[in-house]
Amino acid sequence: MSQTPTQAALKNLSVQRGDDLAQAPGQTRHARRISGVSKENTEVTDLWFGKVYTGPGEVSDPHHHGEAETGGYVFKGHGFIRFGERYEEIVYLAEGDFVYVPPFVPHIEGNLSRTEELVWMTTRTPDNIVVNLTDQDVADIEIAYVD
Repeated sequence: MSQTPTQAALKNLSVQRGDDLAQAPGQTRHARRISGVSKENTEVTDLWFGKVYTGPGEVSDPHHHGEAETGGYVFKGHGFIRFGERYEEIVYLAEGDFVYVPPFVPHIEGNLSRTEELVWMTTRTPDNIVVNLTDQDVADIEIAYVD
């Protein structure tokens, strides 16, 4: 029979109200991150969960998330992720799609709409690690915008 932690060992359940959420540490141009559950606002130690906003037609700068494993869910809109050599590979995502981004994989995120915001729900473990990359050789590829 498994034992239940003592009341003193339990962490506190907490609620972070949508109107009170702060910008996350670790930002990338055109990928605005807001912390929902993070070490900055809860007792969590090995998880980051938040929203990532990309404005109409915006494309993030190249970046990766270090040792963090990342799960993403397209909450609103249509997006894409570019990766691989010269960021020539692309996957398209629509509302309701999930994506896994492995640790250390350089990528670029973009909004396929020029009129609507793209909102991702994103989780990372162990934390919201963001490594922005400069001087990247990014191929000029055709992107199938939705409007």
